[in-house]
Amino acid sequence: MEGDTKVFQLTAEVVKQNINPLKTIDVWGFNGSAPGPTIQVNQGDRVRVVFENHLPEPTSMHWHGFEDQNQFDGMPGISQEPVKPGGRFVYEFNIHQEGTYFYHSHMAMQEMAGMLGAFIMHPKEPYRPHCDKDFLIHLQEYAVLPNNTVPNTMNMEFNWLLLNGKAGPATTPLIVRLGDRVRIRFVNLGMDHHPMHLHGHTFYTTGTEGGRIPESAWWPGNTVLVGVAQARDVEFVANNPGDWMIHCHLPHHMMNQMSSVAGKMTRTSGTPAGGDMNTGMGMLQGEPGAPLGEDYGPTLGRGLGGVGNSTDTTTTNGPLSQEKAMDAMPGMQHDMGGMQMGQMEADDIAKNANNVPNFPQDAYMEGPMMAMDKMVDRPENYGLRPGWSGFMQGMMTFVRVLPPDKYDEVISRMKQANRHADPYTPILKRS
Repeated sequence: MEGDTKVFQLTAEVVKQNINPLKTIDVWGFNGSAPGPTIQVNQGDRVRVVFENHLPEPTSMHWHGFEDQNQFDGMPGISQEPVKPGGRFVYEFNIHQEGTYFYHSHMAMQEMAGMLGAFIMHPKEPYRPHCDKDFLIHLQEYAVLPNNTVPNTMNMEFNWLLLNGKAGPATTPLIVRLGDRVRIRFVNLGMDHHPMHLHGHTFYTTGTEGGRIPESAWWPGNTVLVGVAQARDVEFVANNPGDWMIHCHLPHHMMNQMSSVAGKMTRTSGTPAGGDMNTGMGMLQGEPGAPLGEDYGPTLGRGLGGVGNSTDTTTTNGPLSQEKAMDAMPGMQHDMGGMQMGQMEADDIAKNANNVPNFPQDAYMEGPMMAMDKMVDRPENYGLRPGWSGFMQGMMTFVRVLPPDKYDEVISRMKQANRHADPYTPILKRS
């Protein structure tokens, strides 16, 4: 505080982010994380944000949905000059709104590199009914080649889908006590819309990026579509005990790396045939004979900029076995420490599977072969079924609705962990 003004420091900088036990990438974020810190204020507050740019290029900060002075809107070249490398800019707000808002760079590709965060304006009069737990989940996408650490921000399709900067099974479950009323705030600042689905419960959509919805207009459901640049608040009573999935319901958003990245490499050894060097480098050749044709550049779609293009490198679901899958990837380290490279049971695959059209789909992409329970061990995961992590990828996590004894045990373990910058700190202090 400075007098009657709440002051926040926000620094744009390069961040090395571990998004999954086997994947660390280089992104741009704020204060050492991507997404950046969640700023929380109260309706009626005066707020100052001191922004510093530690990036190698100009940037600016837009405060999405704020109704305030134009000079602090953060639109580069319009409401302010871009903040140059090493520069700073001070934003000042008088908060008269309430709800779930957010901030992000208004340089388009920087946003896709990770520069976003949440800004919660708590109401002067508390919402009713009261929520015992209040969570925020950022929805993000990155396109990162398997042998690279830098997201391709020009890509239109993505192979890493994240919740709060992590891809399953590295996502953090939401821990609630049986009977709690729960609020989840979804914020989407990516390129795709996300239908977020909760198992085992019916919720009401109670807020948007425009603030609280009048109670008479709340609507029930178990899936809410969170569009690009939107926020959706949902509330429910956690009255059904269990470990309930919450995830984006787009099928490819429940995967890591995406099968198309590997393509025929899961069927044959070496580099896939069908794409020559000229095509991979974007030389002017091929069909349909126009500069916009897919053959005129490294793939910006499913291939993520790899060798050749998807129209040139056909991939079929040919006969495959667990042994053939491993033999076809001689460079892969199959004994990967904490990864549980388990074996499938004899009856996991039907005897005639290779004669069935469309096989395989998920048989070699999830399950005991890909479980990594030990690598993602944390107090919040205590008591989950062995091997659970093999079925948790992409935009997937849990809402763990725990009876009082199990809830107290998990909370106790979380306290004992004594983690730096623990996102559960407010809950742990109350428990």
